[in-house]
Amino acid sequence: MGGTNVTDGWNWRQPDGNATSVYPPSPPPSANPSGTAGANSSPWWSDALHDPWRDPNAPTAIVVNPVPAPGTPAPEPVVDPDAPRPRGLGRVMLVSLVTALLAGMLGGAIGYVAAVRGGLGGAGTVLGAPGGGEAPAAAQRPPESLAGVAERLLPSVVTVQARTGRGVSAGSGFVATADGYVITNDHVVEGSTGPATVVFNDGSTATGPVVGQDPESDIAVIKIDRSGLVPVEFGDSDALAVGDPVLAIGSPLSLANTVTAGIVSALDRTLQAGEPGGQVRYYAAIQTDAAVNQGNSGGPLIDSAGRVVGVNSVIKSLAADEETAGNIGLAFAIPINQAKRVAQDIIDTGKPRRTVIGAQVGGGRAPGGAGGVRLSSVEPGGPAEGAGLRAGDVVLKLDGRPLAEATDLIALVRKYAPGSVVTVEYRRGTAQQTASVTLAADVK
Repeated sequence: MGGTNVTDGWNWRQPDGNATSVYPPSPPPSANPSGTAGANSSPWWSDALHDPWRDPNAPTAIVVNPVPAPGTPAPEPVVDPDAPRPRGLGRVMLVSLVTALLAGMLGGAIGYVAAVRGGLGGAGTVLGAPGGGEAPAAAQRPPESLAGVAERLLPSVVTVQARTGRGVSAGSGFVATADGYVITNDHVVEGSTGPATVVFNDGSTATGPVVGQDPESDIAVIKIDRSGLVPVEFGDSDALAVGDPVLAIGSPLSLANTVTAGIVSALDRTLQAGEPGGQVRYYAAIQTDAAVNQGNSGGPLIDSAGRVVGVNSVIKSLAADEETAGNIGLAFAIPINQAKRVAQDIIDTGKPRRTVIGAQVGGGRAPGGAGGVRLSSVEPGGPAEGAGLRAGDVVLKLDGRPLAEATDLIALVRKYAPGSVVTVEYRRGTAQQTASVTLAADVK
């Protein structure tokens, strides 16, 4: 053959080694009869003589790849780098899991909204975050907490109303016995013209007479016709210290069942109260900054253990009169040791006992500006004379408490029970001396 022809057929070699095409050659459409290429001949037809895709008249042939000889290594597979690769099983599972979770959350949200809007959950708008449970009730507060103490005491605290010639006087009080004795201030029931009305924290009421009162110490007792009451627990006012926490319970400005908190601000704060020409009252009081206003009078002052340690009685105010006075953090309570003793005398005998030292004091401060109060007279056979005191002596201290005015001596003496022994430091002339005085009772 005079040239190399590329074909798509199967070349078969004869035994002599010459390659012979299975198909006879046929001239291209543009070939000349002489066998030379014409003007329209093209190299494109050089392999198109037997190509069925280029020459419709050319026969087709099946090309069979030769079988490799045994032992021949298999050719490396050809991989198209642009072909898409199959995804790993882990990624498929992760996608499936995330899809399932999102579908569950979406389904739950749609179900909740449908239930709420369908009337199963109330209003369509829910305010606030869901809580972990119901808020604890007041009864579940620890007994030693302020809420626990207040809850325990409120059933024993009452509002007291008394009709007087000037109208209705209102204050507070507390149950002292289970059979109906109630302690309050004398100035709450002062001038009452009939039985007093007691209102409990549940709104129930009871009435009863004022069975006795001590205007000077400002204590009164009412007896109502009711049994099975819960009395308060009494504490020890002598055991108080400045800074101890306290609660005041009462009906300030007619707001019943009001609880305020504070601390003990001072002890043995001596006060003299009373309108000009009226009853003079003396207090060696517990001072507190718990909010106390008009109407708290007669209510209890309570320590952190829920025990009554005082009777709220007086407030200091910048107002000119009691009607417009308000709380400025200066309130005063009668020590319960004194109030309980006076109330016990009234219940047992109908009359209070007044503690006396058996001497009269002059008005104002002692001369010389060194402090102390001067005794203007000493009663014969009284406690002061028995201890060696004389008229003109200047009492400097009573049981270590410095005295500056006559009110100090009177109020402190009233605080003690009859029969108590107190230490008196006094000055006679230029000499300073000490005496022990046994206080006595003066039944009014």
